[in-house]
Amino acid sequence: MTPTRLSSPDQLLVLVYLIGILFIGLLVARHTKRDETSYLLMGRRLTLPAFVATLVATWYGGILGIGEFTYRFGLLNWLTQGLPYYLFAFLFGLFFAAKVRQTAQFTIPDQLYQHYGKGAGLFGSFLIFFLTNPAPHILMVTILLSSIFGISFWWAWFFAILFSVTYVLFGGLRSVVYTDVIQFLLMYLGFFVLVALLYSRFGGIAFLQAHLPDNHLKFSGGEHWQFIFVWFFIALWTFVDPGFYQRCYAAKSPRVARRGVLIAILFWLGFDFLTTTAGLYARALLPGINPLDAFPRLGQEFLPQIWRGIFFVSLLATVMSTLDSNSLLAAITFGRDLLWRLKPDSSSATNTKIGIAVTLIVATLIISFVPSVVRIWYLLGSLCIPSLIFPVTSALTKYKIPRRSAFVSMVGAFSATLVWFVIGVHRGNFLAPAFLGQIQPFFVGLAAAILVIGVEHLIRRRIEQ
Repeated sequence: MTPTRLSSPDQLLVLVYLIGILFIGLLVARHTKRDETSYLLMGRRLTLPAFVATLVATWYGGILGIGEFTYRFGLLNWLTQGLPYYLFAFLFGLFFAAKVRQTAQFTIPDQLYQHYGKGAGLFGSFLIFFLTNPAPHILMVTILLSSIFGISFWWAWFFAILFSVTYVLFGGLRSVVYTDVIQFLLMYLGFFVLVALLYSRFGGIAFLQAHLPDNHLKFSGGEHWQFIFVWFFIALWTFVDPGFYQRCYAAKSPRVARRGVLIAILFWLGFDFLTTTAGLYARALLPGINPLDAFPRLGQEFLPQIWRGIFFVSLLATVMSTLDSNSLLAAITFGRDLLWRLKPDSSSATNTKIGIAVTLIVATLIISFVPSVVRIWYLLGSLCIPSLIFPVTSALTKYKIPRRSAFVSMVGAFSATLVWFVIGVHRGNFLAPAFLGQIQPFFVGLAAAILVIGVEHLIRRRIEQ
């Protein structure tokens, strides 16, 4: 990422934000009870406004990736990174959110243990631990802090953890939610001001039409339908996202959970409008830059002092609201769903704090070996989602997968995806794998899961007959 030249007042604003978030998180932690329900789920008292704010904020951690995608492909960003997520979030809110709250469970692995047994629960916990690992968000905050303050990567890594994870250790979900509310307001403020100032200075659609490549204002982005189709399947992440489930488990009532998800879609729609518009302005005004720098360079070049600092606070707030949440989710998964399940006489809250340390160690190893946000998402999502999608969603319906086929389908999907990915790397390289028939590992894992479940169903029917 290109180093950012911020003035001292702008840097001071960023520093005030970092200290303020840490202070609020620790202050809230003082009033957090130490029992499991309070620490992990805020006592199941999450109200509708807080539910919406924390869900919206934590679903936008990849803000630099959104800038990069819009810079490269224009409106295709909305078609692939917005529309399918609204669709699947709508279906989740309509059919699953209230049911999740009614279960009165704590985590997705609780569902797996209850419906499919210990094997599925342990293996699912292993997958979810990596799916929620905050490695990509630690990397993004580290890059931003290093660029803003001109410090080394590892010093920036240290401060990223200090200001985003410390209060999670003491306050659990309550600290995450209270800081998310602040970050929710900041993320909208920064992008609203940026888009408003760019519109007033350069004009709207006529300016963009005159300065953008033709394909940038087409929803297809000039890309093949298969490319678009893949992204719609990746959006299935919504159905197994632990953040969605945790907020629903913590909601004050099933009604709050359902309404909260549906209302959040409207806020995502608004924020997507702001970020996509900003990305289009970046491509029109700054051709030839590193696409990953789209938002930082846009704010740096075209915002006046103070507002520039506020915009960089907005970028940090957008990422950090997901970093703290995923740190807690991964820690809960390791501490409660793995350690506590293996040793029930231990404290799940204490184990969760141990899980935070393990989570950070694993995250650091991941970004050391795979220093790419997009590559981390691609790898973890491809390996984990096909294994989880059917057991997790069917557990909330009357059409539950049989225990044996659930576990075998999870292991089979993961193994098939991993083998396909390794073959692709062997035929190409890690950054540019050459997959057989250009078939993505995600689809191979999904097909393997469907095959196992289908074969088991046919065998069971024949036995019954």
